[in-house]
Amino acid sequence: MFLTIIFDYLAIPDNLRIKFDQRCKFCIEEVKYSKSIASFPMDPSYDDILAANSLRGHEIRKTPLIHSPTFSEMTGSDIYLKAEFQQKTGSFKIRGAYFKIKSLSNEEKKHGVVAASAGNHAQGVAFASALEKIPCTIVMPKNASPAKVAATRGYGAKVILEGVNYDESSSKAKEIAKETGATMIHAFDDPQVIAAQGVIGLEILEDLKDVDEIYLPIGGGGLAAGALIAIKEKNPQIKVIGVQSKSFPAMYDSVKQGSITASGGERTIADGISVKVPGQLTFSIIKELIDEIVLVDDVEITKAMFLLMERMKFVVEPAGAASLAYLISKKPSIGKKVVAVLAGGNVDMYLLGQIVDKGLAAMGRLLKLSIMLPDRPGAFKEIVDEITLANANIVEVVHDRLSSAINAGSAGVTLSLETQGREQAQSLIDALKEKNIQFTLLT
Repeated sequence: MFLTIIFDYLAIPDNLRIKFDQRCKFCIEEVKYSKSIASFPMDPSYDDILAANSLRGHEIRKTPLIHSPTFSEMTGSDIYLKAEFQQKTGSFKIRGAYFKIKSLSNEEKKHGVVAASAGNHAQGVAFASALEKIPCTIVMPKNASPAKVAATRGYGAKVILEGVNYDESSSKAKEIAKETGATMIHAFDDPQVIAAQGVIGLEILEDLKDVDEIYLPIGGGGLAAGALIAIKEKNPQIKVIGVQSKSFPAMYDSVKQGSITASGGERTIADGISVKVPGQLTFSIIKELIDEIVLVDDVEITKAMFLLMERMKFVVEPAGAASLAYLISKKPSIGKKVVAVLAGGNVDMYLLGQIVDKGLAAMGRLLKLSIMLPDRPGAFKEIVDEITLANANIVEVVHDRLSSAINAGSAGVTLSLETQGREQAQSLIDALKEKNIQFTLLT
């Protein structure tokens, strides 16, 4: 009954009422009589994506599509990397935030904006708000990257730390919007945000018309939803595959179940896609258009990040590297032209150091050993001689006589060694065993 009253009040034609009923019933309760028809969260169209593309101005860059011979050889596919990590603010998120804020009325801009984000959307909203000279409040999880918090404040936003994940921060942001009258800039479940993210799809097809498959990360689904609309409109034969973290497989589970499902909560380095509940609007688009959703774990993401740094000199954050991580680990598209969207590059420097160490260890190029030696002159020299013969490099030595686990007359030594790869590392391990040297492999 309430739905009918709203439609009558807004004089919506009968042929549109079915679409409203299917797509917007979830939000009708929040719509006031004063809202215009544009306020209804209907699916953005291909024309909306074209409009977002035309209004982006000089602030939003067209990011390059870069062919990678290294990853092509590694995966058996012809790999192209969409470098969204080179976008302004270091992420694709600025596209949606900028278009949404530019579209606000003067009255809405007076009341300012509020948003929830783990970091990238936060920076996009803060930057776009600074351009428009409007008040901006960002709610971020308490465990958000200090670098992302500092960058958001650096753009002039007021930052509030609340909750331990995006969903808890979003609840606080909604409270602030209700209390202050500020416009909530949703990170993904908004038609204009989705439309602007869809421009990425236009850019890919403009640069690589004969692409076979496109892999992109999914958190809440804004990027995937927008790209799907753009790509499927131009060429429905192109496969679009979403990649989620195994720790937060909310969209994967929702599409599989056929309805929105809360899922995830385990710790992951990919905070940019750690969303427990996908958007209503993004889910409705993705479940209809997506070809497949796949999952990756932190180990696979770490390897991709490391290889991007070493082989391409690209610093890409965990969520941004998820699509390439799947291609490297699973090699699903042999012989095809494939685009992997590298969605962001805002990675904490402390995490980056761990990624380097873990990446080296995973490839057998960083060997860490704990060795128990008799506490006598020359005992350590025997170890060093074996390391020298193996042509390995000592990176770090930690010598311990005092720990309770160390028996009197013994000494514990922890060694970090740089090797050329697994074969050399295994040769050293075998040599130590032949010498009956007592050790524990830590990596």
